[in-house]
Amino acid sequence: MLNELSEQENIRRNSLAELIRLGINPYPAELFEVNVSAKEIHENYEREKLNYKNISIAGRIMNRRIMGGASFAELQDSSGKIQLYIKRDDICPSEDKTLYNTVFKKLIDIGDIIGVNGFVFTTQAGEITIHVTGMKVLCKSLRPLPIVKEDAEGKVHDAFSDPEQRYRQRYVDLTVNPQVKNAFIKRTMLTNSMRNFLNEKGYLEVETPVLQPVYGGAAARPFKTHHNTLDIPLYLRIANELYLKRLIAGGFDGVYEFAKDFRNEGMDRFHNPEFTQMELYVAYKDYAWMMDLVEQMVEKITLDLHGTTEIKVGQHLINFQRPWKRFTMYEAILHFTGTDISAMDEAGMAEAARKMGVPIDKTMGRGKIIDEIFGNKCEPNLIQPTFITDYPVEMSPLAKKHRSKAGLVERFEAICNGKEICNAFSELNDPLDQRKRFEEQLELGKRGDEEAMVLDEDFLRALEYGMPPTAGLGIGIDRLSMIMTDSASIQDVIFFPQMRTEKRGA
Repeated sequence: MLNELSEQENIRRNSLAELIRLGINPYPAELFEVNVSAKEIHENYEREKLNYKNISIAGRIMNRRIMGGASFAELQDSSGKIQLYIKRDDICPSEDKTLYNTVFKKLIDIGDIIGVNGFVFTTQAGEITIHVTGMKVLCKSLRPLPIVKEDAEGKVHDAFSDPEQRYRQRYVDLTVNPQVKNAFIKRTMLTNSMRNFLNEKGYLEVETPVLQPVYGGAAARPFKTHHNTLDIPLYLRIANELYLKRLIAGGFDGVYEFAKDFRNEGMDRFHNPEFTQMELYVAYKDYAWMMDLVEQMVEKITLDLHGTTEIKVGQHLINFQRPWKRFTMYEAILHFTGTDISAMDEAGMAEAARKMGVPIDKTMGRGKIIDEIFGNKCEPNLIQPTFITDYPVEMSPLAKKHRSKAGLVERFEAICNGKEICNAFSELNDPLDQRKRFEEQLELGKRGDEEAMVLDEDFLRALEYGMPPTAGLGIGIDRLSMIMTDSASIQDVIFFPQMRTEKRGA
């Protein structure tokens, strides 16, 4: 059942019916030719006045002031806002003044989308304005916009600022808070910069399956579905790592993918169940080489977006200029807690964690305990971009054992503003060692670890055919976008974040 219509919605539906009665199609199909934007007019009119004698522009009415035979309105297109001057005798040159007196004054509302023709001039108050000579209704709005008002003292009233409503109705958020667009424009600039950097290196952008018979490549809980025709269970991918490494085994030297990944986990300002990750795999390289590439790439992205390597994020000034600081995992824990856990067994680490006030439980193995200590005691203190290297083998089932440090793997994460932004390995390509690691993960799963990895026989088969030494990288695009746009929540850089079911009729 439809919600009961508000008074304003009823008025707009009556206006819609009246427009149709007058022979005006409120949703026309024919082309309306636009030859200029509001931003272009504001930026260029004073220098190029002769070029704006015959303009055509379309957008949404955001404000209007009706004054008898003439009116002012504010039109907003995708680039910004511009003032309109609408004179009855100009848009209704004949004696029939219906278009102005009935249509514009009574049937057109704030939020409606119109197209106008005219010429640009500057008012006595100095405001660049379009003198309208023709007007066409392009879309009748049936819901009133939440109009933001500003009083004489500059205080904002009735702002569309409630986060839940903004995220749920992003289309309204983008309309009444147009500055919100900037974060999404920068996000696209970020991915374009990254893509250009990788393409210039000669790496191939590819696509791998989203629906997978065996999920893998990360420690996470999956979303499960069922394929009716094949009558098999399938999983939304939690990572694309294992498929990309199959391509390296197949003979590609460098492949990458911007992937939508899905993890059936908690939600907070740093986590959304659907997120974007860029994963890159390059043959004959190692994790030390990949650290240098990450520094180069993120420094370039920062320069492309901001023109400088130093940007403000919250209360911090963060500098992405190379080189970044580096800690091993055990060095970071010793530095921030004063406790050296490198030689402890699982029981000793569990006791150390309790003394530090780090919550753990019996399902956690040695690797999970180390991860909890690091996440609680170290990660929040890493504001400037920092590489954490050389993780314990228990934490990294897909990484190659360290070439010189027993019990460790060749892995790094980049931490910035207190959160991980990327994860990388010298990839494990020994099929026998990989099988053993998968089997150890299965044992953790039996202990109750719902994020333990599963065994992927086809991936092991690919490794048995042979995969060259490879460096692999995963970068969280949402997390990096938060930093590059100074956004406090991941929901601010995802157009349509996941939300609870809306309560109807509220």
